Amino acid sequence: MFNLAVFFALLVVGLVRFFINRSKLQQLAKNLAGPKPAFLVGNLLQFPKDIGGILRRMVHYHEEFGADVVTWGIGNTLKFNISSTQNVEKVLMAKTVQKSLSYSFIEPWLGKGLLTSSGRKWFQRRKTITPTFHFKILEGFVEVFNRNADTLIDKLKVHDGGAEFDIYSYVSLYALDSICETAMGVQVRAQDDPENEYVRDVNRMTELILLRIFCFLGMFPTLYWYLHPNAWEQRRLVQRLHKFTDAVIWKRREQLMNGHQEGEVENCTESKKKQTFLDLLLCMTIDGQPLSNEDIREEVDTFMFGGHDTTSSAISFTIMQLALHQDIQDKLYMEFMSILKGSNSKTTNLTYNDIQEFKYLDLIVKESLRLLPPISYVGRKLTEDTELNGATIPAGQDIFIPIYMVHRNPKVYPDPERFIPERFADNGDQNRRGPYDYIPFSIGSRNCIGQKYGMLQLKMTVVRLIANYRVLPSETTGSVKLRTDLVLRPECGIPIKIVARD
Repeated sequence: MFNLAVFFALLVVGLVRFFINRSKLQQLAKNLAGPKPAFLVGNLLQFPKDIGGILRRMVHYHEEFGADVVTWGIGNTLKFNISSTQNVEKVLMAKTVQKSLSYSFIEPWLGKGLLTSSGRKWFQRRKTITPTFHFKILEGFVEVFNRNADTLIDKLKVHDGGAEFDIYSYVSLYALDSICETAMGVQVRAQDDPENEYVRDVNRMTELILLRIFCFLGMFPTLYWYLHPNAWEQRRLVQRLHKFTDAVIWKRREQLMNGHQEGEVENCTESKKKQTFLDLLLCMTIDGQPLSNEDIREEVDTFMFGGHDTTSSAISFTIMQLALHQDIQDKLYMEFMSILKGSNSKTTNLTYNDIQEFKYLDLIVKESLRLLPPISYVGRKLTEDTELNGATIPAGQDIFIPIYMVHRNPKVYPDPERFIPERFADNGDQNRRGPYDYIPFSIGSRNCIGQKYGMLQLKMTVVRLIANYRVLPSETTGSVKLRTDLVLRPECGIPIKIVARD
């Protein structure tokens, strides 16, 4: 009898605390519009189960309720989705920032690498890795991009003048070849393996991470999440992904030890300017101690994901836009012919300096990244109380920044759904646009460390492709559906046609 009384007393206390806390959150939620939640489950049941449907639901909420939207999660949890300029600045430019809880769901795969770590570990890694993106090192990557682009162009010949095909699958393999060779110093020849397991596993892994965010069990402690069938699949994927990166690491380690490749760095006493990203990790010491194999793998996994998946989407979506806008494609081709006049345009390898001369290409790429940013949202955890729309949001609250919606602000980008590269010209929308209205690589201390690498590869790939083929739309190119997990990508590929240029 006594135990029963204690149980009911604890139950009453728990319910009182639950409703007091819920009342406080309801007061916070009044300052932002959002969909009406159901009791306990919040807005969770309003989201479709398919990945593309989740993106479309969030876009619908912003269109209905405005730039800043609040939704409810399971129990007493609020999710603030902020895309207004003033609030984006407050969140991303705070003195100290942390990644949101959702990033912890990536840790089984990426560990505590640069993307997910914080504090002293993040600062040390960021400071040490940054020099690997010096422009002198990027110049050395150009030869690899050209060679792998030659392979891509050759693989596409089977589609010359033929039916539609999915360009995304080709670009994804090309990007994997490029990131492994430039950053890891090893060749995997992914373009010779159309059914590459790593590419498939990465795509599925990112899907599972998003599905966990919108899964009832997924938001509970790890023990409960592991009861879900997706958790079993995720563990199998993690094992295969780690096996792939382990193989890359050991292959490069053997090369460095044997020094059998002419011109390779043979030891850690060589200049860092000659080292790849992986070389630097293998030679790095922190507090006098070398990185463990696990430390190296988590950074390699992070960089492989960031340098492969996001770049694949950026390149493919830019090609799609050029297929849909033939006049813009013609202007880019004319710019190419003007810069490389007198040379064999189809086979000419571009240089780092050549790319800097493509001014119209720069506008095209910026507009493509505005309309379809590969990283469509980022999450941050407040480390101090912050005022948003008149409400004081307490420290510890997760805030989500939907970059996809930030880039669609009609006050900054008139007719925001149209592809208009001239927005970024000197006489374009720059008077309306502030530093927090265009953030394809995020902004602040946690911005994308590899953005210069990605931009160089994106520009070189697009130019080489357009130099060799006229890219044409198919009947369904203009109706490609999108989905976003960790990266914005097409639901079912990007169908285009190509015709070889004379």
